[in-house]
Amino acid sequence: MPLARSLSMTSLNGLPQWEDEDLPVEDLLLFEISWEVTNKVGGIYTVIQTKAKTTADEWGENYFLIGPYFEQNVKTQVEFCEPPNPAIKKAMDTMKSQGCQVFFGRWLIEGSPYVLLFDIGSAAWNLDKWKGEFWEVSNIGIPFHDQEANDAVIFGSLTAWFLKELSCQFDDKPNIIAHFHEWQAGVGLILSRSQKLPVATIFTTHATLLGRYLCAASIDFYNNLDQFDIDKEAGERQIYHRYCMERASVHCAHVFTTVSQITATEAEHMLKRTPDVVTPNGLNIKKFSAMHEFQNLHSMYKARIQEFIRGHFYGHLDFNLEKTLFFFIAGRYEFSNKGADMFLEALSRLNFLLRVHKTDVTVIVFFIMPAKTNNFNVETLKGQAVRKQLWDTAQSVKEKFGKKLYNALLRGEIPDLNKILDRDDITIMKRAIFSTQRHCLPPVTTHNMIDDSNDPILNTIRRIGLFNNRTDRVKVILHPEFLSSTSPLLPLDYEEFVRGCHLGVFPSYYEPWGYTPAECTVMGIPSVTTNLSGFGCFMQEHVSDPAAYGIYIVDRRFRSPDESCNQLTQFLYGFCQQSRRQRIIQRNRTERLSDLLDWRYLGRYYIHARHLALSRTFPDKFEMEPSAPPKTEGFRYPRPSSVPPSPSVSQHSSPHHSEAEDEDEDERYDEDEEAERDRQNIKSPFTLGALPQGKKKQHGEYRN
Repeated sequence: MPLARSLSMTSLNGLPQWEDEDLPVEDLLLFEISWEVTNKVGGIYTVIQTKAKTTADEWGENYFLIGPYFEQNVKTQVEFCEPPNPAIKKAMDTMKSQGCQVFFGRWLIEGSPYVLLFDIGSAAWNLDKWKGEFWEVSNIGIPFHDQEANDAVIFGSLTAWFLKELSCQFDDKPNIIAHFHEWQAGVGLILSRSQKLPVATIFTTHATLLGRYLCAASIDFYNNLDQFDIDKEAGERQIYHRYCMERASVHCAHVFTTVSQITATEAEHMLKRTPDVVTPNGLNIKKFSAMHEFQNLHSMYKARIQEFIRGHFYGHLDFNLEKTLFFFIAGRYEFSNKGADMFLEALSRLNFLLRVHKTDVTVIVFFIMPAKTNNFNVETLKGQAVRKQLWDTAQSVKEKFGKKLYNALLRGEIPDLNKILDRDDITIMKRAIFSTQRHCLPPVTTHNMIDDSNDPILNTIRRIGLFNNRTDRVKVILHPEFLSSTSPLLPLDYEEFVRGCHLGVFPSYYEPWGYTPAECTVMGIPSVTTNLSGFGCFMQEHVSDPAAYGIYIVDRRFRSPDESCNQLTQFLYGFCQQSRRQRIIQRNRTERLSDLLDWRYLGRYYIHARHLALSRTFPDKFEMEPSAPPKTEGFRYPRPSSVPPSPSVSQHSSPHHSEAEDEDEDERYDEDEEAERDRQNIKSPFTLGALPQGKKKQHGEYRN
């Protein structure tokens, strides 16, 4: 038996690095298989797209992505080329000779990874045969009416066929690793294992099928994880075959991973296997050369949002925009799962607090959640037209005023300000003022909703009475469409919009990871998350006082719904009490957490999963050192030495705290000192040890 190669880990320049003793990358081929390669459906697309550069840098020409071919996607995202590996070309030619269309090229994203795309339609004539073969190896039947499951069978069969054609060309090396994402790709894994292909397999679930369905049904999920009759629940929701495909994939894989500890606990009960590795999701972090450039971007895009607000609230603009805070929630329109229900209730309570304390702060809240609409709201379009008309009027009068002033100064005269504006100018300005008169309240939605009377957000707004009245200190705008820089209403891309806001609020009940608060963090924007989201749990592990760094974590697991709502309200009210200086300090701290979410740091968990798969598949060639796997609790950001400007730690005794308090706080704050301390923390080598086990259910957990 040849000597097994040792897979271990070391620390280089303070940063954790993996080392492969005598393990050149040329000896391995890595394939990642997902339905969302070049095909944006949900968050998995973001995971694969952002991770591609880090993985491509590590694996070079030996890294390939496998996905479905859709012409509309490929036209704009893929550059076709010949495979660099002759074995891959031969496997493709074999499949093409039997009537299957296979495409190869580079995906035009960062890292430019190779992609192998199967045309599902060209192979659909094999569906009945492949469904029969799948039944023989798994006893899972696929209903003819479930197109998504049928496509998954075709895609999985093509994947397994390709891996078989490829692996049969190799004798000893290179060894193949195949990483499958979600149940849509799982059929390929099941068939590969049933055919005993020499392939190391990894399966990652980003969210369990049944978990999402149960939470959407407002079931007390996390408090009853061990109480569900899994087969019965899946059958009642007519997803039993999909659930079986997912569970079989989990149990067939050499290594099973999931994206967060909360989802690991869920998978243990729903899928009956404890994940081997937790692989948190990351992002590609781009640091600005100027330390505070992100603060400048915040100011710039905030001004753009303020322009929209001037138009939307014309005739009711009796609040100070310089003392107005912009909050937002964004994501799929899942009213309960995404926490929109709790957010609205908290906004009602926040409105009451701000009115009672007679504060001069106004909060404008955006709901960016796509829903069915038939066009823009006429009143909203009119608002932007009125704003533009007023701007043009002001510019015209300003130009005439400027010319008269200029000529008077040239003559050496001080102009008579009573005469510098003539009667026509006064008339024009009066007409402009009259045009801002409004006989209705500013709309709470920017579009005409198709099913207005049954929309859960609008119905809740009606119930709590947040209609954008003059007396309301909290005002609501539902934008039921993804943001775009070409929009006639709010011409901003999502990233620009986020940078212009003050706080992202995501009080989710079901959120396996949570890219929305993570994106806020890397842009230096504070956010609210929960201890039921993967991101929230990850931050609790890594940061001693998350609120000081602009990460507010609502307890939705061990508190009742009303207590959680009160906690969220206090977070929002405390944020409204902060001075501008405190918000700037907090944004600096939030942005520094972005290093935690960089794939260059989080990619190590995927590396470990691949090493573990190799050691289990080829034990005579690869041996795993007992010090692995890495834990996600490698280090913790300490609480800042200065008084944190956060509601959880520095609550003021009254909403009208003194300027002296702010000055005292500023004196304790040293940006360079804190930044250096945080940089040292992110570089600290982490402790190796066993995968942290999920917390057992505790008494007193409530359904939120």
